[in-house]
Amino acid sequence: MASSPTVSEVKVGDILFPASVKPPGSHKSFFLAGAGVRGMEIGGNFVKFTAIGVYLEESAIPELAPKWKGKSASHLADSLEFFRDFVTGPFEKFTQVTMILPLTGQQYADKVTENCVKFWKSIGIYTDEEARAVEKFIEVFKDESFPPGHSIMFTQSPTGSLTVAFSKHDLIPQVGKAVIDNKNMSEAVLESIIGKHGVSPEAKQSIAARVSALLSDDKVGGDAEVAAEVDKPESIPA
Repeated sequence: MASSPTVSEVKVGDILFPASVKPPGSHKSFFLAGAGVRGMEIGGNFVKFTAIGVYLEESAIPELAPKWKGKSASHLADSLEFFRDFVTGPFEKFTQVTMILPLTGQQYADKVTENCVKFWKSIGIYTDEEARAVEKFIEVFKDESFPPGHSIMFTQSPTGSLTVAFSKHDLIPQVGKAVIDNKNMSEAVLESIIGKHGVSPEAKQSIAARVSALLSDDKVGGDAEVAAEVDKPESIPA
């Protein structure tokens, strides 16, 4: 069995994403695949809304290796297929979205589900089951409010369940607030962050660099340290 990847923490502004976490809805420890900011150009200024960290269980690296081992960071960053494999792969993922600016649960849920439904319709998989998953997602968030420093957390199971949790500051709860059993919903949340129209190009660049390093010939299954540098944020279209 390969040893667990050894990676470094990443700091996005004032928000620190540790190198490993144990997320709600899983008994495993996950390593930090990458992190970055979500923001938008407003009036000529880049306004940061949230910081996002994406974690993987350790089996993700040997699962991704046969197809992506030896590929450069720039190759992975430009590959839609790589990020689809990342999102849909048979391993657990954990995503932490930490507020830089305040946001209501209703605002967050509306935007995420809008992106999810748009994606599903574009690939022809929007059914009554997805519509019910959207309703449950909105219900989970409707009475929540997230001031700066508070986090929304998603644990994505390869079997199709999505555990949703909320936390204050650096605390990670042991259990989630709700579980949504819909594979397309589970995958679409992460897809909306790092997919074709993902809201955080910086997180994508970070993931590509760190995963490429882990997949390099002398590091798959090894203990190499992965750099924590995050590229300068790109403009994100409204």
